[in-house]
Amino acid sequence: MKTNVYGYVRVSTKDQCEDRQILALQEFPVPQDHIFMDKLSGKDFNRPAYRQLVGRLEPEDLLVVKSIDRLGRNYEEILDQWRVITKEKRADIVVLDMPLLDTRCAEKNLTGTFVADLVLQILSYVAQTERDNIRQRQMEGIAAAKLRGVRFGRPPKSVPENFYCLREAWKEGEVTSRQAARELHIAQDTFLRWCREKR
Repeated sequence: MKTNVYGYVRVSTKDQCEDRQILALQEFPVPQDHIFMDKLSGKDFNRPAYRQLVGRLEPEDLLVVKSIDRLGRNYEEILDQWRVITKEKRADIVVLDMPLLDTRCAEKNLTGTFVADLVLQILSYVAQTERDNIRQRQMEGIAAAKLRGVRFGRPPKSVPENFYCLREAWKEGEVTSRQAARELHIAQDTFLRWCREKR
């Protein structure tokens, strides 16, 4: 069976340049017409070019990416896609920036796949731990700031002097809450909230 070599390129926005990734794949070499590219976020794998590429993969084909974050940024989903490609599709993967992430087996044993899977699991653990640490530091920073009296969110809007007259007019049925809010240049919900709060 003929082995086809495919490449995958991803940039997060249309303004970012994909040239370095394409050049690295061509040097591998990956044929130009076998390079698939998405200009989308890496938060999930719902990307048209990636889906098309996976649909074309056959057993013993090879997928080449420059770095693991070009495949995606969510490591749980990367692990899932890695399983789809290597186990279900029975294709190989090479990550150029990390030689250990290479599932090709020169001696037809499981060493290459085992090492690559192990490295990917470690990367996934490190990425998840770092996300948890960042979240924890954010929560601790917010708690410390609150203790210092720092207030978060938009500052409360000051109540204009004519609010009280308009509130009385609203209570008497002379104006609607929408009309009163328009007069005060605020949202209707804000006017009603002030009516509840300002006794």
